[in-house]
Amino acid sequence: MATAAPLRKGVAPLRAGQGHSFLLRRLHSLSGIVPVGLFLIEHFVSNAFATNGVAAYTKQVEFLSSFPFVFFLELFGIWLPILYHSLYGFYIWFRGESNLADYPWAGNFMYNAQRWTGALAFVYIVYHTWYMRFSGVHLLTNPAAAFAKVQHEFQSPWAVAAYAVGITAASWHFAYGLWLFAAKWGITSGDSARRRFGYVCFVIALVFIGVGGITMYSFLTAPQQPWPPAVSTMESSIR
Repeated sequence: MATAAPLRKGVAPLRAGQGHSFLLRRLHSLSGIVPVGLFLIEHFVSNAFATNGVAAYTKQVEFLSSFPFVFFLELFGIWLPILYHSLYGFYIWFRGESNLADYPWAGNFMYNAQRWTGALAFVYIVYHTWYMRFSGVHLLTNPAAAFAKVQHEFQSPWAVAAYAVGITAASWHFAYGLWLFAAKWGITSGDSARRRFGYVCFVIALVFIGVGGITMYSFLTAPQQPWPPAVSTMESSIR
């Protein structure tokens, strides 16, 4: 009697010939790196300017606000890609069946952790975008109020906890997403290459979490900026 071939642990390859599902999954995998992953890197770097003080952070916000067609850049380069990546990720999650209790392998734990960190990051992004971009002082016309706006939010312990959870979830989700992208697109071929890159991705997650934590500490420990801040004439006319 022929014996069944042993199961191999790893990432299921993306196969051609599966219609729209193949294309959508490819786009989902790619969108997590470009542009969503690149935006995440930029966002962490820009926020890290807070470690150099209020003036440095204000200057960075002014630089980002000076881009032409900011709304369209945000819409097509950030919001829509994040929305697609998140919603299709939820679709993949709900279409699957968790077998964590039956097969408690490390890869299965990582699969479930990736889904839950993605959900937490999505909730955090929605809240963070609403507060910083669409409520209160309009930062595109009042960049000097950005530091004070974050400090004002951090007066709530719940907001501090939400930022800590959101930063950790987004960092882990992105780092393990890099590992999945490299495996599924054939960049890391073989168990040894995937294992080595896994260590690299783990370090990337720790670096992002560390940078986010230090940035939060800078906002929390800096001298409290006046609130509410003075707004520009343009913002006053809008309101």
